[in-house]
Amino acid sequence: MSIPTITIDQLPNPLPEGLAVLDVREEMEWVNGHIEGATHIPLSTVPVRTADLPDGQILVVCKVGGRSAQATMWLAANGYEVVNLDGGMLDWAAAGRPMVSENGGTPQVV
Repeated sequence: MSIPTITIDQLPNPLPEGLAVLDVREEMEWVNGHIEGATHIPLSTVPVRTADLPDGQILVVCKVGGRSAQATMWLAANGYEVVNLDGGMLDWAAAGRPMVSENGGTPQVV
């Protein structure tokens, strides 16, 4: 099964209306910087937290794209409309896309 994937250069800025973001990184990564409005569900808990998933099309992100690719593959196999961000939050930040943090500091990818 191929994994639906998009790169930062292919991703509209700002994100299209109706496209939800799912961040599958760990808590410490999330706290330091994430996409505003994203839903945070660490990869290991995705299968047991499907009730927390946003409706509609979902962009799945992690730091580089590996964990989000795993989540995208699982979610797609289970009927969700998902796409993986290849390059993840590192490419998001490098492209100057907006981020927020939960710790009061300057948002960053860790």
